Amino acid sequence: MKAIIIDDERLARQELRSLLAAHKEIEIIAECADASEAQLKINELKPDIIFCDIQMPGKTGLELVEEISGTVEVVFVTAYDEHALKAFELNAFDYLLKPVKPERLAETIKKLVEKEVSSKPETNTPLGIKDTVFIKDGEKCWFVKLEDVRLFESEGNYVRVYFDTNRPLILRSLNSLETRLSEKHFFRASRKHIVNLNYVVSVENWFNGGLNLKLKDGRDVEVSRRQAVKIKDLMSL
Repeated sequence: MKAIIIDDERLARQELRSLLAAHKEIEIIAECADASEAQLKINELKPDIIFCDIQMPGKTGLELVEEISGTVEVVFVTAYDEHALKAFELNAFDYLLKPVKPERLAETIKKLVEKEVSSKPETNTPLGIKDTVFIKDGEKCWFVKLEDVRLFESEGNYVRVYFDTNRPLILRSLNSLETRLSEKHFFRASRKHIVNLNYVVSVENWFNGGLNLKLKDGRDVEVSRRQAVKIKDLMSL
C-alpha cells in the first residue's frame, strides 16, 4: 500500500518513517510538511493511505481530510486526543497518539491489510444500473437491482446499503464499491456516502462551498467541497 506522511515536524516524520520500515506492506512515496503540499501530492501520487498530523501551520489535518476525495484511507497521528470524535466523523480509519507505540501501529497496519484483502472485488467488471447483486447480512439475504439502491453509507469497516425499507450491513469499503459502480448513476458524495443520482430530488448550497442533496426518502446527504465541483460538472448545474 502506497503511503504519504504529513507532519510539520521533520523529526516526527522521521520517527514514523522508521516505525513503518518494519512493515513491508507499506511503501512511503512522499512526505509533506503542511496540508497544502499534501493536497497536491495526494492528487498527483494517488496514495492508498495517508498518515496525517492534525495541528499544523495553516490548514489543519482535519480540514485537509474534509477536502480530499474518499479514495484514500486516513490515519491521524497526533499528540492530542480531543480531536478523536471529529476524526471518526470524517470516517478516519484510525487515530494514533504520539509518541506512537510500535505495537499500536502494528494493529493499525494489520487492520489495513485485512480491509484491503476483504475489499478486493472478485472481478473488475463494472456493474450496470440494471444489474442484480447479492447482499447478505447475518442470516438474511437479498437479490437487489442496483437501480433500487438509493444510498451506500460507510460505517467503519462496513457499508450500510439502503433499498426499500432495508438497511443491511456488508463487509466492504466504499472505495471498493466505487470501483464497481457506474459513475453515470452513482456519485461519491463524500468519504462516507455514495448516492444513486436517480434518487436525488434537489440540490442546495451548503456550508464551506459544499452542497446538500435531498433524496426521495427525505434524507439529506452532504457533498464535500471537493466533490461539489464534480457533481456540478456531472449534473451541469
